Amino acid sequence: MAKRALDIAFGGFGLIVSAPLWLVIAAAVKLHDGGPVFYGQPRLGQRGRIFQVWKFRSMRPDAERETGPLQAAENDPRVTPVGRVLRATAMDELPQLWNIFCGDMSVVGPRALRPGEIDSESGGEIVPADAVDGFAERCAVRPGLTGLAQLYAPRDVSRRSKFRYDRLYVRRQSFALDLRLIAVSFWISLRGSWEERERKF
Repeated sequence: MAKRALDIAFGGFGLIVSAPLWLVIAAAVKLHDGGPVFYGQPRLGQRGRIFQVWKFRSMRPDAERETGPLQAAENDPRVTPVGRVLRATAMDELPQLWNIFCGDMSVVGPRALRPGEIDSESGGEIVPADAVDGFAERCAVRPGLTGLAQLYAPRDVSRRSKFRYDRLYVRRQSFALDLRLIAVSFWISLRGSWEERERKF
């Protein structure tokens, strides 16, 4: 109950306080290339429920036309100049405050995966993310805007490695831990280091 109360308070307060930023970001995205301001994706929520998550668009409008859904790589040419700033400061994810307020997401939890995501094993074998150890356990809780894996796991490690952080969070989650992870996330946003491949702080 305390976690959900925190989500409602954080989401509602965040939407109100960040409203002026939404106008600035929307104008910057639109003026850069004239494309859509928002980018929507289906994501897996708690117990596998699919919901629609929204972000400020940080890539070219045709970013997935030829390649399909791919996670952004370092110096990804699909990311716009405006998008680089948004991604480094996590401001592209401000619309997810609405998902948090509505209950699709939590402030803290495992990253919300796209349905059908795949992972590459150490031997080069491609496996579905839902076949990786820990997938079911991480889906027992609401996905989060931030979390242990988002903060502490190097960006380019395998899903299996990130799921270990997610499982640790599910087992150790507490109100105090959530507050600590939120504070660290704010620090990373202020430093603009969300796109660092290794340590973010």
